[in-house]
Amino acid sequence: MTAVTPGMTIDQARRALAASFHKAGLDSPDLDARLLVAHAFGFDHTGLVAAAARRLGEKAAAIAAFEQRRLAGEPVARIIGAREFWGLLLAVTPAVLVPRPETETVVELALSFVDDRKRSLRIADLGTGSGAILLALLSELPNAAGIGTDLSPDALDVARRNAATLGLGERARFVVSDFATGLSGRFDLVVSNPPYVATSDIATLARDVRDHDPCLALDGGADGLAAYRAIAADARRLIGGHLVVEIGAGQQPDVEFLLAEKGLAIAAVRHDLSGIARAVAARPA
Repeated sequence: MTAVTPGMTIDQARRALAASFHKAGLDSPDLDARLLVAHAFGFDHTGLVAAAARRLGEKAAAIAAFEQRRLAGEPVARIIGAREFWGLLLAVTPAVLVPRPETETVVELALSFVDDRKRSLRIADLGTGSGAILLALLSELPNAAGIGTDLSPDALDVARRNAATLGLGERARFVVSDFATGLSGRFDLVVSNPPYVATSDIATLARDVRDHDPCLALDGGADGLAAYRAIAADARRLIGGHLVVEIGAGQQPDVEFLLAEKGLAIAAVRHDLSGIARAVAARPA
């Protein structure tokens, strides 16, 4: 049973969808409804408001399909194929993790180590996925260039497309590599949002993550720390400035220990809006 009918106006459909999502207990029913209706018509927020009195007509079927997918637990970003991150609209596909606001702490912390944003910098993003972190940094650092690595060729295709769409393609390269194994030379910034969920915990994740994000981007091994061991092993040969990694809740002591074991000194920790330690920065001791 759908909440929308062809005779509804855009505004009525948005409200009906929001009510449907609210009844289902979804976290952001109003935002989800607005994004889905706007996507059906190809409108931005301004266009949606301007066309509020327009009837749905043949678009009702598409909106009803979006409603059912959302009620089944599919994230809005998966339905519309895009997600905003650091003010940039990024394409997302089943091959990549949906960028999340918490990951912006990595960008914030990395930028805090750049004293002159017009400097020529070399950046590496390990496990780049959609390219979110690298492209956010390049958008802030006009003379920087970067390389993103990932084991998934399909993910790298998404990252390349995002770089080109944002006009950053000439400053970004993407290569198949297991974190840093395929890289050489030194980088001013090495950043990463690696997989950090323990294998046994994946089944307990929220369904929008568990059922829709690629396992490769989630599974951090038996203890959730396998990626940090791999990154730490290559860190000293790569870092000419700072390493900044995202961490899961409660992982700060373990990640700091792994980095210290490889001769890295902790430079800073950044907390997310929930007060959770979310990004750790280190440099060669």
